[in-house]
Amino acid sequence: MADYDVFNGDADGICALLQLRLAEPRQSVLITGVKRDIGLLEQVQLSADPSADRVTVLDISMDKNKEALAATLASGASVQYFDHHFPGDIPSHPNLQATIDTQAEICTGLLVNKHLQQAFPLWAVTAAFGDNLHQSANSAADGLNLSADEMEKLEKLGTLLNYNGYGATVDDLFFAPDELFKKLLPYENPLDFVNQDDTFTTLENGYQSDMSNARAVAAQLVSENCAMFVFPMEKWSRRVGGVYGNLLARENPDRAHALLSAISDDSYQVSVRAPINRREGADELCRQFASGGGRKAAAGINVLPASEVDNFSTAFAKQFAL
Repeated sequence: MADYDVFNGDADGICALLQLRLAEPRQSVLITGVKRDIGLLEQVQLSADPSADRVTVLDISMDKNKEALAATLASGASVQYFDHHFPGDIPSHPNLQATIDTQAEICTGLLVNKHLQQAFPLWAVTAAFGDNLHQSANSAADGLNLSADEMEKLEKLGTLLNYNGYGATVDDLFFAPDELFKKLLPYENPLDFVNQDDTFTTLENGYQSDMSNARAVAAQLVSENCAMFVFPMEKWSRRVGGVYGNLLARENPDRAHALLSAISDDSYQVSVRAPINRREGADELCRQFASGGGRKAAAGINVLPASEVDNFSTAFAKQFAL
């Protein structure tokens, strides 16, 4: 028998797994990567007797892992799946327990929080903040008697955990996501991590420096409805794309945002944020391009050739013209 935890390397994936493993500790094989590394289920190497294996999958699109999921289920392994991304056709199988909800105000951490009957709600609040779901985070915090200072710390932690997940490779990150998960696991209360662990300070300092660099980049396309930024081929630009997009979305809630970060001389990594006041369309836009996907409010393209930038810019403006 073997246990496998397969999870997105961003705030939502990590905070979702933290809740599960605080509630039910396991010595599991951790399979994760940078935020955009979502074809993770195929990396699971089942044991000699897979019928006794347990696979937990968190915050990665079922649609992007459907072949590996089918093979895992066919082997006899059991799969518990929590996610809020576009799933495609959800298979009906006795070994699959799937909790999927694609509503714009839902994240995986909130789904796990409901599953565990709010056993560790502060980690769910952190997950929601990390996914830029501030209204959902505040709702999840109702009744927890948190001070304004404590809420601010959870918001900052969620932002920093999400920030750490962005990069073309793990080398771009301050901490590998599996390493970061292990650093967080001893803390049932995320506020204790914020107050006691130097990891938080490392992330905060990196975030402030990277955001300062991002603020210096002017929009290449800007209108009342959308704005597009193009960042140079630097580690900071690959790290900051998602969280800077989230910040811009909050500052301009009626405007869509696209951030293109160069990952080679002829390709870009793309992050798209739908307007906060109309959280839809980001996934539809990104799925028009190879390696694109995500959810209604936030989506991306892993590799956009430079030759496709003009096509993307046109499609972006058209998608959010209303």
